[in-house]
Amino acid sequence: MIIRDEQESDIEVIFKITQAAFADHPYSNQTEQFIVNALRAAKALAVSLVAEIDGKVIGHIAFSPVTISDGSQNWHGLGPVSVLPAFQRKGTGKSLIKEGLDLLKTLGAQGCVLVGDPGYYERFGFKNPPHLRHEGVPPENLLVLPFSEHIPHGVVTFHPAFSANG
Repeated sequence: MIIRDEQESDIEVIFKITQAAFADHPYSNQTEQFIVNALRAAKALAVSLVAEIDGKVIGHIAFSPVTISDGSQNWHGLGPVSVLPAFQRKGTGKSLIKEGLDLLKTLGAQGCVLVGDPGYYERFGFKNPPHLRHEGVPPENLLVLPFSEHIPHGVVTFHPAFSANG
């Protein structure tokens, strides 16, 4: 498997992969493919990677800047991360996440936040922060991975593209 930067020729397949990955997801509104396109259109994809096997793209991950009400700078949100159903639970998502987080660190990011399943993301070092929240999200599903000692406090706001629905 190769993890590489997204290329323009990947855009259509990323849409289809994301759509397929979230088609039956119980906590999804099935808008993730539109979110990725809106982030791209807004030039808000700080990191956009694909996973490829034998020349076929099978997965994608996006990272975009977030705003935190305490003024913390250079924090990013992880998501969506998408893997074709036939390749799920085989380490593709894990590889995309690790590579993406490493790349964020080299770009000077201060940390990463996400909304997701703590049981899955804690293996990467994400923790539930006591003084950080995101409107409309249960506190246990907002997770943070600081790249330094600083853990922000307040409200996290993801890019407006996260409200895209078509």
